[in-house]
Amino acid sequence: MAKLVLKHLLAIRWFHWVNFPILFLMIWSGMMIYWAYPVYHIGPVPLFPQWLFAILGLKFRLAEGMALHFVFMWIFIVNGVLYVAYTLFSGEWRYLVPRSRSAFRDAWHVLLHDLHLRKEAPPQEKYNAAQQIAYSGIVVMGIGSLITGLAIYKPAQLAWLAALCGGYEFARLMHFVLTMGYLGFFVVHVGQVILAGWNNFRSMVIGYELVKDGEQS
Repeated sequence: MAKLVLKHLLAIRWFHWVNFPILFLMIWSGMMIYWAYPVYHIGPVPLFPQWLFAILGLKFRLAEGMALHFVFMWIFIVNGVLYVAYTLFSGEWRYLVPRSRSAFRDAWHVLLHDLHLRKEAPPQEKYNAAQQIAYSGIVVMGIGSLITGLAIYKPAQLAWLAALCGGYEFARLMHFVLTMGYLGFFVVHVGQVILAGWNNFRSMVIGYELVKDGEQS
């Protein structure tokens, strides 16, 4: 017999569903800004060629991109601060932060299990080791994006912050690298959701998942 078991509290679901579209819009508007000065290359080849900007409709939208980026930046910051504060005060951080020395080894075993190269997944609580590392990493990346973003947004007024980031150019590089990291996280996260199935996705929508007798939530 299956029963509904609470998995995700309302606050966690709220922060998740606010952050997901906001982060996507931040990346989208950031690409409008990057179009004006696409400095990064892989050898002689531009990382993002002009035809890609044209296909995605990102060309000649610098002012729009900057306006959107700076508006959604504040929503991203407020939502992130509230999320971190909530996890700290509610004790939810205990499920999210890796606490075992074998966390990276267990995360590797989770990956092998997801790829059907390992029969059994390592034991887990609310989140497995791969999820704990990924979710904790996203928080650190968010802090890094905020710091480097402010450094390149106001390099004169916040010269000390730009210097702390290694200068304007290095801060811009780190901001860009973090953005590529978010894109990679999106791909992996969506893939994991698909592999986990509808029951797991539904729990992030309504908060509850169906658990059969004898199974661990």
